[in-house]
Amino acid sequence: MAAKFDVPEELANKALESVELARDTGKLKKGTNEVTKAIERGITKLAVIAEDVSPAEVIAHLAPLCEEKNTPYIFVKQQKELGAACGIGVACAAVAIIDTGKGSGLVEDIAQKMSALK
Repeated sequence: MAAKFDVPEELANKALESVELARDTGKLKKGTNEVTKAIERGITKLAVIAEDVSPAEVIAHLAPLCEEKNTPYIFVKQQKELGAACGIGVACAAVAIIDTGKGSGLVEDIAQKMSALK
């Protein structure tokens, strides 16, 4: 099971906001498979992973992969919030921000704060 950090709610909300900004002005990869490929290719600026994915094995490899590739990542509480932030009407287990668009400052801030929590 991936180590889940107790992410402060404010930081999780910033992550969702950065996903929304990237959706509108940048580029996202949605879904576990797409996110896995993006992390492996080293093109992910920030991986956002939902905590309530069941079974947990679906996303269990993402945090260790991010660690291995030095990719910042953050957990948010719910898949449906992540799906809504992506602009899709369904739940989403994981999202990779490929191009931050207007959210680059937010993403850098989140990355710094998450590395401080580890």
